[in-house]
Amino acid sequence: MKLPIGISTFSKIREDNYIYIDKTELALRIINNHSYVFLSRPRRFGKSLMLDTLKEIFEGNRELFEGLYIHDRYDFDSSLTVGDVARHKMGLLA
Repeated sequence: MKLPIGISTFSKIREDNYIYIDKTELALRIINNHSYVFLSRPRRFGKSLMLDTLKEIFEGNRELFEGLYIHDRYDFDSSLTVGDVARHKMGLLA
């Protein structure tokens, strides 16, 4: 197994057999308990990967989640509609 250094695409990590720490329980809690979420963490803390994971869940890509916590606990065929997921990179201002 390989380390996914610099890779923040969930499908690439899963399809190319990279090591993945299952955060789908957290993703499911976010989906079930929150309407809006602001992710504010330091660089390299997995924000982009979490957003990409949520995108794959909402797009119904069930096969990517086989063997993970969310696989049998979320209805990937649901008619859940998802608005825009805002991705803003906040840089330091000089």
